Amino acid sequence: MYEFIEGEFVEKSPAHLVVSTGHLAYYIHISVLTYSNISNQPGGRIYLHFVVREDAQLLYGFSTRSEREIFRLLISVSGVGANTARLIISSLTSDEITQAILSGNVAVLQGIKGIGAKSAQRIIIDLKDKVGRGAGIDELFFSQDNTSRDEALSALVALGFPKRTVEKILTRILSEQPELSVEEVVKAALKFM
Repeated sequence: MYEFIEGEFVEKSPAHLVVSTGHLAYYIHISVLTYSNISNQPGGRIYLHFVVREDAQLLYGFSTRSEREIFRLLISVSGVGANTARLIISSLTSDEITQAILSGNVAVLQGIKGIGAKSAQRIIIDLKDKVGRGAGIDELFFSQDNTSRDEALSALVALGFPKRTVEKILTRILSEQPELSVEEVVKAALKFM
C-alpha cells in the first residue's frame, strides 16, 4: 500500500523513527540495521511496510529495498510476525540471514532470542528457494557514537527485554569492547539474551 516516505527525521532511536513530511509526522518501527544506515542523516527516504492488526495499524521502515524484502520474506513464514522479523534483522545482517537459509544453518537462526529449532527449520524450509533471487544485499554503514550504550539500551528495551538484564549485559560488552557501534553492541547483547 505504501512504498516509501521522504521527509525530515525528527526523532531517531534504534527501534523507531519519526518522519515529518508536510504537516504530518509518522511513527515508524525500524531495525538496528536501518538505524545504523540513517543515524547521521537529517532526513531522507524510508521504504515502508504497512501492517494492519486487529488492535493497531503499524508502519515498519527500512533504509534499503533489500532489507524490506528480507523482512517481507520472513513474515511470510508461518509463526514469524513483524516483531520477530525485525528482531532477526536487528540480530543478523541480510547476508548472514541469506547464508544461514541457503546453507540450512539452523544454529545461526536459533541463536536469536525467541527462535527455537522448529521456527528456524520452518524459516529455512520456507525461504530456501526464495532468498538470493533479488539484487545483491546493500553494504552496512556503521556509526561510531558516544551514546552507543544508551541507544543500544533503548533498542533492546523497545524489543521487549528487561532493562536491568540489558544494562548488565551492555556493561559487560562495552567494558571488553568499548569501540563497538550501536548495531554491533545490540547484536552482541542479543547473543546473551
